Amino acid sequence: MDTIASLFSFITTPVSWVIVQFHKVYGALFGDDSGWAWGLSIVSLVVLIRICLIPLFVKQIKSTRNMQVLQPKMKAIQERYKNDKQRQSEEMMKLYKETGTNPLSSCLPILAQSPFFFALYHVLSSIASGKKIGAINQDLLDSARQAHIFGAPLAAKFTDSVEKVTSLDASLTDVRIVTAIMIVLMSASQFFTQRQLMTKNVDLTVKTPYMQQQKMLMYIFPVIFAVMGINFPVGVLVYWLTTNVWTMGQQMYVINQNPTPGSKAQDAYLQRVLKSVTSHGEVRGRTRRKMVKAIVAKGSDRNDIERKFITGLGKLGLAAQEDGTVAKSETAAADAEGGQAHKRQQPKRQTKAKRQTAGHTTAGAKDTESEAAGSKTSLEKDAPQDSKPKSAGKPASGSSRQAKSGQRKGPQRPKHPSKK
Repeated sequence: MDTIASLFSFITTPVSWVIVQFHKVYGALFGDDSGWAWGLSIVSLVVLIRICLIPLFVKQIKSTRNMQVLQPKMKAIQERYKNDKQRQSEEMMKLYKETGTNPLSSCLPILAQSPFFFALYHVLSSIASGKKIGAINQDLLDSARQAHIFGAPLAAKFTDSVEKVTSLDASLTDVRIVTAIMIVLMSASQFFTQRQLMTKNVDLTVKTPYMQQQKMLMYIFPVIFAVMGINFPVGVLVYWLTTNVWTMGQQMYVINQNPTPGSKAQDAYLQRVLKSVTSHGEVRGRTRRKMVKAIVAKGSDRNDIERKFITGLGKLGLAAQEDGTVAKSETAAADAEGGQAHKRQQPKRQTKAKRQTAGHTTAGAKDTESEAAGSKTSLEKDAPQDSKPKSAGKPASGSSRQAKSGQRKGPQRPKHPSKK
């Protein structure tokens, strides 16, 4: 670790200078040799660095979301060109270029603050060894060596020997208790940060290998930090714990204000917007109007959560506009009520016994109708025959019509008396 830290020695002077400036401010409040003065100086260094890294953090959020959206297309490219690795890489780079996605953007904040982390480690190691470094002169060096946080010196580590801890005017028990608590808090904050990203801000409708990788990292990263933490000085643990808490709070704010489409966070966000519209009759806030505008622009490509939001507006008699505002609309209210009425009018599925009973009833009704139709037809045929007057000089024509098939026409020969 000392070798790695020495590689970033070029930035130790700016880092030590910033710490000294913050120490002057806090030293006037808590005392120059106070552990709070030096500890808060390190915390302020973290805050300053993270404020400068906000643009990179925004790029990280956008890159992470783009990677989630592109996972199905990336998987299709891998399956199509699984036997041609070169063509697969070319298609991947083409996809990244078309969508403006940089896979390395998700690592930018960590890479950007790495030099400051190792520079701070180098400064604290020099303080523990009693060596002047950067802007820290001999007086500041003596003050920093006497600074303790809950009984643990800033330069002490969990793995330090009794002799080294004693030279810093502290006990090994205090050092190990403080460092152990800080390591647990550091690992827990890392785990919670990754967990809230996976459970609240991920599109649950898309199942990709990327989600499985993120889930694995959720458990691996805290273990890595716990193992590495036993070799970190107390001051570095303060730095890393502060940056983890900052990241957790920053991510929580982003999830609440700009959630990923299709995630639980988006559902909760749109429910809050709908509740606000119900109370005030309008969309309040530029960020919320921007979100509604994006939903309107999607049209038929909206997800289930966004369609639910539009339906909720319709029930209130409102319709989302292209500029992100809402306006009264009788059509939207009628469509929402019509959709609910259509759902209520759908018949329930009948049991098998009821369907068979209904079938027998329908068959009986059909037979009755056919018999009635047959009797009506015969009456219609007989009615003209009865209404015709019989002529006196002519034989009845009905007898010839009623002759069976196979009999000869004309007068019939009388039967033999023996056959009567």
